[in-house]
Amino acid sequence: MRVSEPAAGIDMFSGYASALAQTAYMWGWPLVNMRNRHDVTVQAPHPCLLNGVLPVAPQGHLAMLSDYIDPSETFVTCPNQDVVYGLAYFDLDVQPVIVQVPDFGDRFWVYALYDQRTDQFGELGAPYGTKPGFYLLAGPNWTGEVPKGVESVIRSSTALANAIPRVFMNSTTEDHAAIQSVLNQVMIYPLGDFDGKPKTTEWSALPTVPGPASDNGGGETTWVVPEKFFDELAAVLDDVPPLPGEQALYGQFRSLLDAADHDPAIKRVLGDTATAAEHDIIGPFFGWARNGTPAGNGWNRSTNNAQFGVDYFNRTGTAKSNMFENRPGETQYFYTDNDATGTPLNGEHSYTVTFPAGQKPPVDGFWSLTLYNDKHLFHPNDLHRYSLGTKNTNLTHNADGSLTLHAGAQSPGPDRETNWLPAPSGPFSLYIRAYWGRQPILDGTWKPPVITPA
Repeated sequence: MRVSEPAAGIDMFSGYASALAQTAYMWGWPLVNMRNRHDVTVQAPHPCLLNGVLPVAPQGHLAMLSDYIDPSETFVTCPNQDVVYGLAYFDLDVQPVIVQVPDFGDRFWVYALYDQRTDQFGELGAPYGTKPGFYLLAGPNWTGEVPKGVESVIRSSTALANAIPRVFMNSTTEDHAAIQSVLNQVMIYPLGDFDGKPKTTEWSALPTVPGPASDNGGGETTWVVPEKFFDELAAVLDDVPPLPGEQALYGQFRSLLDAADHDPAIKRVLGDTATAAEHDIIGPFFGWARNGTPAGNGWNRSTNNAQFGVDYFNRTGTAKSNMFENRPGETQYFYTDNDATGTPLNGEHSYTVTFPAGQKPPVDGFWSLTLYNDKHLFHPNDLHRYSLGTKNTNLTHNADGSLTLHAGAQSPGPDRETNWLPAPSGPFSLYIRAYWGRQPILDGTWKPPVITPA
């Protein structure tokens, strides 16, 4: 459905076309990214593990892990090993879905729901006091009947949307066993399959389906191809309604695409601009210094995460560096590529990260410190350890109550190894998550710890 028309009276000369194409590329990059992830994952024949790693399912259905995500995944940068993930993609105008919420007890959980702009919608999770039951997700244009037994209807602003449930699990074998029964009750399925009765799936028994490996040199799978971008942008403009005030922007983009359809020279401008913008604009967004705002002690923190609105800068920066953040009331993120002196982190050196007594992240959910390689993915290591925090029940505290964590390629010694995050021998980054942060996290009065070279 075409939701906008070209702007009138524009002489689309090459210089203006290039400037407008650059704007369109930055604006549309997250939306094209979301569309392409949808188109790939919904090809799954049934809920399964793609390459034995990524949970994928046909449109309208959920696939859920039963353990932490495999460290080899490349579907998205900056995953964590603090929660058990699920993934589902939807066309909510054509096929509304039922979301089943079990009783999680006092375990932290949230079902993050994202529209095509990567903004979250709805409130399902421990921070909202959501009660167990059935919830209906629908698109902006769906007009069907709501069946009895549904707690409420949650509307997405776009038809294309996805859900990424996150359920906290600590690192013990006991908790891994204890969580399985509730995970098996985490369900999302088409409205037409709803009969008012709870459903379950044995998620630990998901079959494996082969799929392509990462096509990006060990980094995140490539989801936006510059050469295809402007063809794909046309579909985005058809499907995603403009936000208030964006109508003129849509009209300009329509005029640009129409001019390219009729003028080979303008079409070449679009191709050249897309290639340059990928390198000159999108590429630099990968660095943490360009993501969010300074948080103290050399760290940056997320800004407007998952509720971007017209904050195109942070929407695109997040889509490139660490897509699918939670909104601020669910999670705050702190990240850095550098130590306290401003020197880039490198595993050839050793570092200490000390939380003074009483100054670990103040949260009602959980917190963690994760180490990523230079591609914002996990670094394979013999300890199979990628994060430390609330989930680790064996961390050693100092005599004064402070907590020192270690990062580097070399072990800090047997007596400190429980507090060690193994790093690659080259560049790496550190990333703090504070789930369901208390007021000092939300208002910025809590500062992340100093990273000190040993």
